[in-house]
Amino acid sequence: MNNLLASIEQVTLMGPGPSCISDEVFKAMALPTLGHMDKDFILIMDGIKEMLQKVMATKNRLTVPVSGTGSAGMETCFVNLIEPGDAVLILKNGVFGNRMFDVASRLGAQVDAVDAKWGTPILIDSVKEQLAKKPYKIVAIVHAETSTGVLNPIREIGNLVHQNGALYLVDAVTSLGGIPVPTDEIGIDALYSGSQKCLSCPPGLSPVSFSDRAVHAITNRRKKVPNWYLDMNMIIQYWHGANRVYHHTAPINMLYGLYQSLYLILEEGLEAVYQRHMKYHTMLVSELESMGLQMLVKSGYRLPMLNAVIVPDSVNEVKIRNELRNTYHIEIGAGLGDLAGKIFRIGLMGHTAREENVIKIVSALKKLL
Repeated sequence: MNNLLASIEQVTLMGPGPSCISDEVFKAMALPTLGHMDKDFILIMDGIKEMLQKVMATKNRLTVPVSGTGSAGMETCFVNLIEPGDAVLILKNGVFGNRMFDVASRLGAQVDAVDAKWGTPILIDSVKEQLAKKPYKIVAIVHAETSTGVLNPIREIGNLVHQNGALYLVDAVTSLGGIPVPTDEIGIDALYSGSQKCLSCPPGLSPVSFSDRAVHAITNRRKKVPNWYLDMNMIIQYWHGANRVYHHTAPINMLYGLYQSLYLILEEGLEAVYQRHMKYHTMLVSELESMGLQMLVKSGYRLPMLNAVIVPDSVNEVKIRNELRNTYHIEIGAGLGDLAGKIFRIGLMGHTAREENVIKIVSALKKLL
């Protein structure tokens, strides 16, 4: 039997995730595995928590990486905060807002929605109008909608949520580590992200953070959290305190990788990281527009780390993506849902956001188009 791993080649990951990984992170993940209750590993866990708080701009005590991808982070926030019958408002303008709606509905919440056209941001006036109708326990929004490349106005909407008295839940899967996520400053109560986007760690971990208000809601539930694996009442006993209580076997080497990726971000400096993402986003957009290509999202609402490019009518987008992968060893993403076949999604996330990668994708597209 042939070992298929021996045939894996280097691919420049410029899609909607995962992103390129630095050699330092790979080296960290190759270190000797410790036990999940080992005293040295617990020190690494504490270091991860401290660095996550800095990157998330929060002092929330309940800030930990969940063992699972970004979708596990989403499930964690919803299953811990929602009880059957709770009023929940989902603000959605893409695939991942729709997923929030689905998860909240499965948990028995009374779910309302404010929708915006895909490729456009959530309208503040529409949210204001809906919040005036009734009180909600939770209002949820995607900060950086990965399916469309739209940046949603979480600061302005947060002010409205607090006036309603609801808990503010934000998906920061694509935004964390690429643009500022001012958790405490704007009063985000529950936040989740993923390791594989701008943090540039392989998929498998989902950082989450809960405010004191959110923790109070979790600890004062009428019934137990319906998901044992993601119950924060139990997980926090493993991630906090002098005497740790075993909950599940943590993915040790994945956590080494997250530790190193966070260390590299803070070593570079958060502002420098944000500026780097914007610099190469601006460079990419300029080059694409000089080729006659158009962006889906209007300037001012575009994500620097996820660029949605309209596919010209004369172009077979599947063929172009396949050529990029097979000939140039570059991966980009396709459109999802309503945008399937209509856009390319070009990622500049984390370690991918570098000049040589912009030059590489632009050069290849010029030849193919």
